[in-house]
Formats: sequence, structure tokens, C-alpha cells
Amino acid sequence: METVMTAISEHSSTSQAGLVGSYRRVIKLPENIPFSLIQLAARVAVAHVFWQSAQSKLASWPVTLQLFASEYNLPFIDPSIAAPLATTAEITGSVLLFLGLFSRLGALMLLGVVSVIQIFVFPENWAEHLLWASLLLLVLTRGAGIFSLDYVADRTFSAS
Repeated sequence: METVMTAISEHSSTSQAGLVGSYRRVIKLPENIPFSLIQLAARVAVAHVFWQSAQSKLASWPVTLQLFASEYNLPFIDPSIAAPLATTAEITGSVLLFLGLFSRLGALMLLGVVSVIQIFVFPENWAEHLLWASLLLLVLTRGAGIFSLDYVADRTFSAS
């Protein structure tokens, strides 16, 4: 009887180890995704948000100026300066991020835009701003990845 119980116990342990091992292998599968794909996705996603925002501003400039004068109403800066400054930062930052060219500078610019929006314009939308800031911080701290002009430039100039 003791032999049967030992065999059952060993089978149960082997079964559990196999199940746990399988589970661990499955949950580690995403670790095989190349980090550069994650960097690319982050860059493109956040660039799209700010590109669309800039395009909306440009589509109706008089409305944009009115929004900056009333709803956005930033302290310490005239709306006639704030509107073109924000639009320029959104366009420039978006293009730099999308291309992965001076991507850390583009991320820093857009982090500035996100900060101003969070602090002065729409503080209640903190979750959305945190999402954008997280993607921008990824690019700022880890760079644009191999699918970028930054990578091409680095390889080109380091080979010289």
C-alpha cells in the first residue's frame, strides 16, 4: 500500500511540475518579442496622437486661437504665442518620433506638451496623459530602437 501511495505522490509531483513548467514557459513567451518592436510601437502610437492634434489645430486656425484664448488659457503666455508654439511642438515632435530621428529630443518636446496640458489645461485627464508620458519616457530613456533613423545614423557615424 505504501508503494502505491509513493507512486501516486511522485506522479502528482511530476504532473504539477509539468503543469507549472508549461505555465512558466507560456507566460514568458512575450519576452521573445524584440524590444525594438515595442519601441517602434510606442513611437508610432504617441506620434499619431500628437500629429492628429496638430492637424486639428491647423484645420481651423481661428478656432485654435479662440481655444487658446478661452478654454486652454495658459498662464504667463499670450494665446497668439502659445497656439503656434504648441502646434509646432506637436508637429515637430511627431515627425521626429515617427522617423526615429533625434527621437529623444522629440520625446522631450512632447513630454513638455503633455506636462503643460496636464498641469494647466485638462488635469482631470491624468490617465490619458500618463499613458502618453509613459510611451514618451520609454523613448526618452531607451531610445528609438533599431527601426529608426537614429540607429542608422549611429551605425553610420560609429563605423567612420
